[in-house]
Amino acid sequence: MAQVRTASGRGAGHDCDVLVVGGGIVGLSTAYAITRAAPGTRVTVLEKEPGPARHQTGRNSGVIHSGVYYRPGSLKARYAVRGAAEMVKFCAEYGIPHAVTGKLIVATERAELPRLHALVQRARENGIPVRELGAAQIPEHEPEVRGLAAIHVGTTGVCDYVAVARQLAHASGAEIRYGAEVRHVDRRPGLGVAVRTRSGDVLRARVMVNCAGLHCDEIARLTGDDPGMRIVPFRGEYYELARPELVRGLVYPVPDPAFPFLGVHLTRGIDGGVHIGPNAVPALAREGYGWGVVRPRELGATLAWPGSWRIARRHWRYGAGELRRSLSKAAFTTAVRRLLPAVTEDDLVAAPAGVRAQAVLADGTLVDDFLIREAAHTVHVLNAPSPAATASLPIGREVGRRALAMLEEAVRP
Repeated sequence: MAQVRTASGRGAGHDCDVLVVGGGIVGLSTAYAITRAAPGTRVTVLEKEPGPARHQTGRNSGVIHSGVYYRPGSLKARYAVRGAAEMVKFCAEYGIPHAVTGKLIVATERAELPRLHALVQRARENGIPVRELGAAQIPEHEPEVRGLAAIHVGTTGVCDYVAVARQLAHASGAEIRYGAEVRHVDRRPGLGVAVRTRSGDVLRARVMVNCAGLHCDEIARLTGDDPGMRIVPFRGEYYELARPELVRGLVYPVPDPAFPFLGVHLTRGIDGGVHIGPNAVPALAREGYGWGVVRPRELGATLAWPGSWRIARRHWRYGAGELRRSLSKAAFTTAVRRLLPAVTEDDLVAAPAGVRAQAVLADGTLVDDFLIREAAHTVHVLNAPSPAATASLPIGREVGRRALAMLEEAVRP
């Protein structure tokens, strides 16, 4: 696609060639990928917040995931493995704080041992080297952690994803408009897309890319497309460890394969602090970072989606445990002590929460893989939760490839 040039059509009333909605790491990576693949392509990014990476990108644990968890052959598996290596290289190239620390995935109950062994096999299928550890070997990596067995994944790391997003914005050369919330979309076949922002500004583009994260399904509907899913927001609550010396690196439980969340884990960040979390509880707003944030329209839309009730019926036991740990610090501490027996309730200091934009189908299925769909003049990224930050460079290239193919078709005589 590097041969795409649009200068010949610039008099047709388009303000840009590609308009990206969303200034998180996926949207900015898409802008970066487009301008690198096709220099001269005019890209504009609209972000409703006053700066980049204010939601999922800037409110996660900062982990560069190895790709060990994801179904072989899935986009998550392929893009996470590739993206982890690329993210380390990108951070090194631009001087962004990062570290490849490795991590432990620890089984604390006998019932978890088969799932731990299955992760070993999955890691091998995904081309990720791991080392199996017995109980006596765990303290060699993490002296305060206890378990029956573990695996060590050496390619896992941490970085500053907000700094990555800022660098992508700068290096893309795109026009970034902050404080530009999309309120209306008018798509005309053969012409392109016109977007009106909250301030009343109108921008016309040949192709629109929807990377709106927590609001991606709403943007799709504004465009006139039925996304076939709905974002159901789940809040992930974190604590910071008052005694960070208890944890050397990254420590994870064995995940429940029936749910797409990794469970409460311990993460030593690039600043030396240790974050513990997240859990996963329903958020009462798409940007509901606390129980006090309630937006009736958004909550009503979530409750009206049949998939929400089917999730509740299917996973009510799991959800009840997560809710209990949200409302009770003592219960949260008990969960952490399965991995880190030395921790006390006083060691946990409340830290900012995040919200996961989880796509849910009408039948209650939690979309497990990245979901990218195309429509006329439009590419929609409809499911990009964790490990999307890790995988953002490959995701951006794939979304950019699709946008450039549309652009090439649009400018063809």
